[in-house]
Amino acid sequence: MAAERGGCALEAVPLPPEVRESLAELELELSEGDITQKGYEKKRAKLLARYIPLIQGVDPSLQAENRVSGSSQAAAGASKPQKSRSTNSRDERFRSDVHTEAVQAALAKYKERKMPMPSKRRSVLVHSSVETYTPPENHSAPPDVTTGLVEYLHHERPQVASVRGVPRGYSSSILETADGVPVNSRVSSKIQQLLNTLKRPKRPPLKEFFVDDFEELLEVQQPDPNQPKPEGNQVNVLKGEPLGVVTNWPPSLLAALQRWGTTQPKAPCLTALDTTGKAIYTLTYGKLWSRSLKLAYTLLNKLTTKNEPLLKPGDRVALVFPNSDPVMFMVAFYGCLLAELIPVPIEVPLTRKDAGSQQIGFLLGSCGVTLALTTDACQKGLPKAQTGEVVTFKGWPRLIWFVIDGKHLAKPAKDWHPQLRDASAEIAYIEYKTSKEGSTVGITVSHASMLAHCHALTQACGYSEAETLTNVLDFKREAGLWHGVLTSVMNRMHVISIPYALMKVNPLSWIQKVCSYKARVAVVKSRDMHWSLLAQRDQRDVSLSSLRMLIVADGANPWSISSCDAFLNVFQSRGLRPEVICPCASSSEALTVAIRRPSELGGPPPGKAVLSMNCLSFGVIRVDTEEKLSVLTVQDVGQTMPGASMCVVKVDGTPYLCKADEVGEICVNSGATGTAYFGLLGITKNVFEAIPVTAAGVPVSDQPFTRTGLLGFVGPDYLVFVVGKLDGLMTVSGRRHNADDVVATALAVEPMKFVYRGRIAVFSVPVLHDDRIVLVAEQRPDASEEDSFQWMSRVLQAIDSIHQVGVYCLALVPANTLPKAPLGGIHISETKQRFLEGALHPCNVLMCPHTCVTNLPKPRQKQPDVGPASMIVGNLVAGKRIAQASGRDVSQLEDNDQARKFLYLADVLQWRAQTTPDHPLFLLLNSKGTVASTASCIQLHKRAERVAVALMEKGRLNVGDHVALVYPPGVDLIATFYGCLYAGCVPITVRPPHPQNLATTLPTVKMIVEVSKSACILTTQAIMKLLRSKEAAAAVDIKTWPTILDTDDMPKKKLANVFRPTSPDMLAYLDFSVSTTGILAGVKMSHAATSALCRSIKLQCELYPSRQIAICLDPYCGLGFALWCLCSIYSGHQSILVPPLELESNVSLWLSAVSQYKVRVTFCSYSVMEMCTKGLGTQTDALRMKGVNLSCVRTCMVVAEERPRITLTQSFSKLFKDLGLSARAVSTTFGCRVNVAICLQGTAGPDPTTVYVDMRALRHDRVRLVERGSPHSLPLMESGKILPGVKVIIAHTETKGPLGDSHLGEIWVSSPHNATGYYTVYGEEALHADHFTARLSFGDTQTMWARTGYLGFLRRTELTDASGERHDALYVVGSLDETLELRGMRYHPIDIETSVIRAHKSIAECAVFTWTNLLVVVVELEGSEQEALDLVALVTNVVLEEHYLIVGVVVIVDPGVIPINSRGEKQRMHLRDGFLADQLDPIYVAYNM
Repeated sequence: MAAERGGCALEAVPLPPEVRESLAELELELSEGDITQKGYEKKRAKLLARYIPLIQGVDPSLQAENRVSGSSQAAAGASKPQKSRSTNSRDERFRSDVHTEAVQAALAKYKERKMPMPSKRRSVLVHSSVETYTPPENHSAPPDVTTGLVEYLHHERPQVASVRGVPRGYSSSILETADGVPVNSRVSSKIQQLLNTLKRPKRPPLKEFFVDDFEELLEVQQPDPNQPKPEGNQVNVLKGEPLGVVTNWPPSLLAALQRWGTTQPKAPCLTALDTTGKAIYTLTYGKLWSRSLKLAYTLLNKLTTKNEPLLKPGDRVALVFPNSDPVMFMVAFYGCLLAELIPVPIEVPLTRKDAGSQQIGFLLGSCGVTLALTTDACQKGLPKAQTGEVVTFKGWPRLIWFVIDGKHLAKPAKDWHPQLRDASAEIAYIEYKTSKEGSTVGITVSHASMLAHCHALTQACGYSEAETLTNVLDFKREAGLWHGVLTSVMNRMHVISIPYALMKVNPLSWIQKVCSYKARVAVVKSRDMHWSLLAQRDQRDVSLSSLRMLIVADGANPWSISSCDAFLNVFQSRGLRPEVICPCASSSEALTVAIRRPSELGGPPPGKAVLSMNCLSFGVIRVDTEEKLSVLTVQDVGQTMPGASMCVVKVDGTPYLCKADEVGEICVNSGATGTAYFGLLGITKNVFEAIPVTAAGVPVSDQPFTRTGLLGFVGPDYLVFVVGKLDGLMTVSGRRHNADDVVATALAVEPMKFVYRGRIAVFSVPVLHDDRIVLVAEQRPDASEEDSFQWMSRVLQAIDSIHQVGVYCLALVPANTLPKAPLGGIHISETKQRFLEGALHPCNVLMCPHTCVTNLPKPRQKQPDVGPASMIVGNLVAGKRIAQASGRDVSQLEDNDQARKFLYLADVLQWRAQTTPDHPLFLLLNSKGTVASTASCIQLHKRAERVAVALMEKGRLNVGDHVALVYPPGVDLIATFYGCLYAGCVPITVRPPHPQNLATTLPTVKMIVEVSKSACILTTQAIMKLLRSKEAAAAVDIKTWPTILDTDDMPKKKLANVFRPTSPDMLAYLDFSVSTTGILAGVKMSHAATSALCRSIKLQCELYPSRQIAICLDPYCGLGFALWCLCSIYSGHQSILVPPLELESNVSLWLSAVSQYKVRVTFCSYSVMEMCTKGLGTQTDALRMKGVNLSCVRTCMVVAEERPRITLTQSFSKLFKDLGLSARAVSTTFGCRVNVAICLQGTAGPDPTTVYVDMRALRHDRVRLVERGSPHSLPLMESGKILPGVKVIIAHTETKGPLGDSHLGEIWVSSPHNATGYYTVYGEEALHADHFTARLSFGDTQTMWARTGYLGFLRRTELTDASGERHDALYVVGSLDETLELRGMRYHPIDIETSVIRAHKSIAECAVFTWTNLLVVVVELEGSEQEALDLVALVTNVVLEEHYLIVGVVVIVDPGVIPINSRGEKQRMHLRDGFLADQLDPIYVAYNM
């Protein structure tokens, strides 16, 4: 008895009949409520006291009490709920009270855990509760979401240039959150909770593992040396009893039908019931035979197309019959068999989008089905097209629908007789099956198999002629078809078919029919037994004494045992004999695998095993004695079928036989299994032709075996035990878990309050090289937010305790929204599909990646610093040159002595006003595309003079005073700039505040004015009024403005003399800008640097007075400012100015202007490019009609201070190729605070190159070039050509030593137009002390460099530049300030954001930042709010898969919440501050555990 050791505790002690009776009475009293639970337990203990000693030696958890008494808890559990009907929301299929207790005990251990609850906007779910709403701080009422900052903004985005941190003396209502968090912020307290939760140790400690320097290896889970291993002997093939020889056994099923139809025509075959339980029709054997013949004749002879018969023998035909019409189905099925056609029964498609309907269509298509049989009523109910024909369902082939009601059938001709052949290997019918992945396959069953299966079932169940059988199952497939349609006809039995709709109305109906028809056999599922328990109070007078077999079709479900026990407890007193309950196991491929025989047919006594869940997860069978909590109690499913052989083989790989104490897949060899998957040869071979082998590799038989898809083992008495299905198997970190078991655990956590009708789906999804468990449940409509969240956290804890596995994602969806399987269950594969596509629309989500994902790469340990000298030596040894590059040498490129003659721009303007007074320098366009204003050299000079006079006389300013210029983009701004230079003042250009958004834009203006120490503000009358208005007073202190002068109508006065600076190093102007990290930095530009900048741009772009360029940029800082205000004066070319703001009312303004003026060189920003791409995408044809032609453009440069956005520039190029834009024209520029123009493509020189680098290497600060399209590749485009006079080197961020070619480091720059230093950095002065005066720590230590703060690398290309040298390309990777340090690696936010935006079509924009080492991802949802929670899992998945990072918080917000500055860059730090201060009004915030 090797099996005994592998063992199962089997029930041993029989109780005398009188004790059984008294127990049964007690059960009844308890169930009727005549006795309390306590009283019941007392009396029961008394009754059993005498028998207890017999089983004293056994551990109580294994006390296999006799089945009769059932376990006390099961009895109590079964009877308690009967007090009210409402409890049927509890899905007892999975009920096991031992389990419920285990779960409660497990939860008791976790009482002290506090998890942060997700916050959700009120509108997302109508029934979400008020308390979870997070009001923003310092508001008494919740804000009106509709009138936020939204209406007037382009793309509904706040154009925020506001600054983090606030100058001293500001009201403290603006939060100082640059580094700390306001104490009362709700978000921060939740994050604190989250951090506390995450600090708990993970279950599996991370093992040390090797990380290759280049590849980040994911941890391979090492097997635990202490894990249980099977120790038993190898189990051999188990043979069932032989098939008995029956004397008058018919040669085929059809022969049996003919025999009964002609010799016993009056015998009842099938009784159909309506939804009230009334018998509506009884089909006799005579009628079945005659109607099937009629149908067969009609199908073969009366259906034609183009005078050819529509069908020929062997064709496949779809059978589409509702569950309530077994009679028509039976006629159709046998009619097809008689006509030698192959029936393919499928479900009735109700809508075009039924769950899984597309897959069924695929099956019909692959089977070549052209005809569908149905009933008149059913055909009328199908969705119709306008023509009145049935619509073609999605993915279905075109079908002809044929109604088989009597009036459509023809009477067979006298000389027509069907051929009744002996059962052969030809296909008889095809049964559909949906796999775990959702694909639908057709399993072919031959005539011989069908006959053999009927034979085996008849023998195993002891069926005899004319018995009555009640069938509750679906008669179209599996056990319902085998017992209720096929074997019943073989034995001339009478089947009472109970429709699903009747069970829904009256769960007791099947018991009443057993009673009224004195049925000998009933075929049910655990669910039907459970449903009837809940209703049994209504029926005192039913009796089940007529039953000799109650076949439990899903006996292989590990949780059927509790339904069986509970059912027996209640109905034993109604005549149900314990030995009548016969669980069986079956699969679509192998048909019936095993069935428990009643004892009168010689079956052994039933068995029961209590197994350790932990050992099962390693595939090992251990009877559990210590751990009461995590056990699985299973019952046997009887013995092998007659005439079959069975063995258990390993699940993966070669089918080796298992050991006695090992779980494996059950395989069957018999004449009664399916034969193939229709049309799928490969997987057919694998499943239907498996050859099990011994450990030595010797085949156990020359016959192939069929894999059943059932996992189990063979116990004592050769009883078969099933512990799960291959379809529900989830392998997490090498341990196997069964979906059904996890469902059961979840259901044991008081589901009555939350889970609607016990509808829970569990499946696994692959994320980051392992399966992750997902649990989706339908939430009851009345469940409150807190309750649901609490239930979710308890489910997590219960599953963690009992299965020792983490749940990756737990989602609750509204009641009735999960896709349904045909008979009301959940369609698992469709649910999984929706989850992965982001179409599940949950109302609550809890993700636990921190607890589940234990196979991340090891955090990078920084290497002990390699000194800069050894790096250089290393590079030399490796043959790599030091990475440095420079633009053309300026000294050799001087042109017409202008550079030597005029050191100062003010001089240049005066010179131009004298020599070419009427030469037009500027054209400003308005939104209609007409010229709003122009300025020639002389006009500009005269206006500048007037401004200078006003500054001195009205403003009483001295030389060197700072003046803030607050103007909209236009000629005024340029004129006042030169006015300041003429007066010897230092101008600072400032973007004016937005009149509808003073609260966020005015503080920035105020701050720049204060920080720059401006003595005066020059502006227009309108803006002057705005600065002093009541609305302004609400945002800032308006009493502290310096002198404000308006320049709208100044007196015409001549300036006595223009100021001349004493030295070229004097300050010319200040350039203020807010970085994306929210730091306000002003840099000083000397007169020398200003001229040098203009000279470099002039040389690179070949600018002369005869040229025109178009500029669509903001004129306030950086290169945008230089192009607007400086370059035209210096080079004399004409600038066509297009303010980006005007594009909001006319998107095509810029491109139309470029075309109209035939511009060769044009500049724009990313935000402009994006507006054109999004706004003109569909209008290229219309623009062509209007004559827009971009073939004139030689170079279109995007002015940027970031890594080039390749996808945007490429889509722009592709889109406007139709309008003549050359693919080579678009390029980018690069500048930063220390030098506003480092690279700029210009008109000559090779095209910008693109390289692909490995994103994983970048995280380790290394550059590894890879092929295009390789995994983890990231395209980087060169940022234009290095400007004349500019030298660039790549330095190590920490050691400041020079780096080699293609190494990632900080870009350092040296050039005559570097800024001379920060005027002030508001916020972080100390950090930036050495930005302008850095020296290399090794090598060339003399040159003074400015540090750009950007990471990048140089790479020598194969191209040659103008001087014939090989061209060095500079690639910008991203700003150092922006990078996120996570797990010891450096991440660029844009990379994570790109991945996230790809994750779902409704993600419009995304921004990421870190907070206390947690990665926070903010996504803008462009879709309905019900999609919001779909994004949580998708975002978490994609970041894990592509970046190996666990997202800490997912915040879902409305479009336009992520602030973007005028350059089109995301202001991530502002966003972070807004999030922490609770000001984003998010739709949903998910805290990942």
